[in-house]
Amino acid sequence: MGRVLITGGAGFVGHYTTLELLRLGHEVTIYDAFLNYIDPRESHYLQYLAMRRELLADAAPIIRGDTRNAAALTAALAQAKPDTVIHLAAIPLANASNRFSEEATQINLNGTLTMLEAVRASSCVQRVVFASSSFVYGNFVREPADEDHPTDPIDVYGGTKLAGEALVKGFGRRFGVEFVIARLSAVYGPTDANRRVTQIFVEKALLGQPLTLDDGGTSRVDFTYCEDAARGLALTSFDPAAANETFNLTRGEGRSLKELAAIIADLVPGTVTVERPAGELRPERGGLDISRARRLLGYEPAPSLEDGMERYVAFVRESGVLGVARLATTAA
Repeated sequence: MGRVLITGGAGFVGHYTTLELLRLGHEVTIYDAFLNYIDPRESHYLQYLAMRRELLADAAPIIRGDTRNAAALTAALAQAKPDTVIHLAAIPLANASNRFSEEATQINLNGTLTMLEAVRASSCVQRVVFASSSFVYGNFVREPADEDHPTDPIDVYGGTKLAGEALVKGFGRRFGVEFVIARLSAVYGPTDANRRVTQIFVEKALLGQPLTLDDGGTSRVDFTYCEDAARGLALTSFDPAAANETFNLTRGEGRSLKELAAIIADLVPGTVTVERPAGELRPERGGLDISRARRLLGYEPAPSLEDGMERYVAFVRESGVLGVARLATTAA
C-alpha cells in the first residue's frame, strides 16, 4: 500500500477522499489550513468540520498548514514521506473566487506552485493529483464534454484552475513527476459547508423556505455525489494507467436546477419554487463524458441524483444542524 498527503484533506471532498484511501489500506496525512470564506452561521462550517473530525478520528494525522507557506509544506512532506500528493487545497467556489480574486490567485495558483516546489525538493513524491474543475471548459460547445473539449474559462475560478493544470503538467514533464488532472463538477452530499446550490436548496426546503430558480432553473449541471468524487480521486492516486492523464470524475449526466428542485420537493413535501431572472454569470454547462475514467480506471459513479439527494436530505434532517443554526441566529 502507498502513502498519500492530501492538501485540503479536512475539507468536504478531502475528508471523503481520506476515508476512501484509508478503506483501501493506504496511509494518509492531512495538510489543511482550515480556512472558511462563508459566514459559519450560514454554512454550518464548524458543526460539519466537527463531524468530519469525528469520522476521521485518529486514523490520519493532521498537519495544520497553508499551501502558501513553503517551509511548512516542505516540512510536512519530509514528515509524511508520501508517494502521492493529492492537491485539493483551494478556494472551492466560483463566487468566492470571483469576490476574493487576489486571494483566489494566491491560494489556487500560487499555492499550487508552492506545492510543486515542495514536491521538487522532496525525494519521495512520485505522483501529483491535481483537483481541477469543469469550470475550465467555460461555456460548453458540445455535450457531453470530454477531456479534449476546448478550455475557455469565463471567470476567476476557472482561470486559476486551468492555470494550475498547466503548472502541474509543465512541472511534471520537466522534472519527471507523474501527474493526474482530475476535473470535478458540482460535488454534493453530507457535510458540504460551501453553500453550493445543493446545500442551499436542501436547507431551504427543510426550513420551509422557497427555492429560487434563476432563469427558470434551465441551467444544467453535472452533479457528482461526494463519495463518487472521492472514489475517483483514490483511483487516480496509484493506478499506472492514470499517469499523466486528465479525467472527468463526475456523474456523467447533465441535470437542470429545475429537476434538482423537483427531486427535493418529492423528498420534502410542501416545497415550493419561485423564479427570477438570471443571476450571476455562470458558464453554460451540462453533462461530462466520463468514458476515459471508466475505461482506464474502472471508475463507475454509484448513486443517481435522486438517490444521492435522498441520502443528503436524510443526513441534514438527522444531523440537527439546522436547529443549531436557528438558535445561533436568534442568539445573535
